[in-house]
Amino acid sequence: MGSMKKWSSTTIVTQSPGNIVSDMAGDKVMMSIENSKYYNLGEIGGYIWDLIKLPVLMEEVIARLTAEYEISKQECELQVFAFMESLANEGLVQIKG
Repeated sequence: MGSMKKWSSTTIVTQSPGNIVSDMAGDKVMMSIENSKYYNLGEIGGYIWDLIKLPVLMEEVIARLTAEYEISKQECELQVFAFMESLANEGLVQIKG
């Protein structure tokens, strides 16, 4: 958990290439070609995945989520940064800058 410091509202993140993604009953599921693993991103995780299709500032992702869902900015940041950390640990996202 100590590496969470790298995430901030000015972090730019994007999807790593080489993942097969599909929708299944409202959830996004993904197969990583790189590590041959299967992931269920869920509904909100799938929404975040769509938001990071192109490089995007984390503050934009947070703003979209707080506009879409009833969640405080602070709680949203905590949840999204933790989610991004888990994706980064699996090599599924790339951090720019």
